[in-house]
Amino acid sequence: MKCPFCGSDNTRVIDSRPADDNTSIRRRRVCDDCNKRFTTYEKVETIPLIVIKKDNTREQYDRNKVVGGIIRACHKRPVSIDQINKLADEVEAAIFTGEGKEVESTMIGQLVMDKLSELDPVAYVRFASVYREFKDVDTFMNELAKMLKDEKK
Repeated sequence: MKCPFCGSDNTRVIDSRPADDNTSIRRRRVCDDCNKRFTTYEKVETIPLIVIKKDNTREQYDRNKVVGGIIRACHKRPVSIDQINKLADEVEAAIFTGEGKEVESTMIGQLVMDKLSELDPVAYVRFASVYREFKDVDTFMNELAKMLKDEKK
């Protein structure tokens, strides 16, 4: 493992433990050349998951796209990056435990919306407005009315 500070290959592991999500290993490392410490994570490499998009094109699953969409929805909201990563982990766990090697983008979007509705209602509406391609204010208001109705239950 190369040191991110000096680029040296002379690094060693000083501590290993399961990460918070129990799906990866957190390793604390030290560079023997510059004596700086850094953390790495190991995850099991899985079979690539293919996402079927709305226009029926296919592309490899990219966690960064999911996280990016969540970050945009949570912009200027009281949601930490740890909460965003936890949400992305939960979505990934749900889609990777499925039997197929392909998943529809609509399923991923719905999972994100379900998790966001529990985390932050404003972020949920922001995400839904892009994901569901709201065409006008009426569609937006209908979604808000549904959300308010669900909160009262």
